[in-house]
Amino acid sequence: MPGNGAVTRSTLRQQIADALRDEVLAGRLQPGQEFTVKEIAEQYGVSATPVREALVDLSAQGILDADQHRGFRVPEYTIADYRGMIEARSLVTDGMFQVLADGLHPAFKDPEEPRVAAVLAAVRRRGEEAQRAAAAGDLTVLIGYDLRFWRELSALFGNPYLADFLHRLRVQSWVCAVRHLRRLPDLRGYLWCRHTELVDALSRRDTEAARGIVAAYNTHSLALIERLAEKNG
Repeated sequence: MPGNGAVTRSTLRQQIADALRDEVLAGRLQPGQEFTVKEIAEQYGVSATPVREALVDLSAQGILDADQHRGFRVPEYTIADYRGMIEARSLVTDGMFQVLADGLHPAFKDPEEPRVAAVLAAVRRRGEEAQRAAAAGDLTVLIGYDLRFWRELSALFGNPYLADFLHRLRVQSWVCAVRHLRRLPDLRGYLWCRHTELVDALSRRDTEAARGIVAAYNTHSLALIERLAEKNG
């Protein structure tokens, strides 16, 4: 059938991008580590084209840096970068919550409406899984559920550009934070785990509570990463 080759390449492209993203978020690809299209293609046993496309996709998302002459490398984000990400995240979520407070978004006019209630219930389940992972100190599982939680929550506001931007910021902030968090031998008690509280506040349209929860999260995250960065030089 026509197009099968393109579909296969597209699928490979996504699979490679997903695998490399997971490697970065797991801390197995270290900040500053460099590699070429050829090296990744040989590692996965595939042709160069889907690898190049996957690497370009990841560089567009801020997960990798592209160097015209040396290939690609894992970004070496600084604490100043992390502060900027936190600030940008805050601006986005504050705007989302303001729309809710002003009653401008139909999705939250009636949280009991079956479709909205079903989506909120699904987001809450993601939050429950994230909380369990945080309590157990399982960073890899937490990151996966946390990203899905925020992606699905922001999608409720009906603006795909906003949802994509927030997702990019959250991925980048995890890329920045993971190098410091992986140095702790036991992460139990360090990781934020108030996802369900946030969903419940938004379900009640209690935007002040939601803002407070997110503000506390950002303050906690920034203080923790700054402390770890200072401790480890």
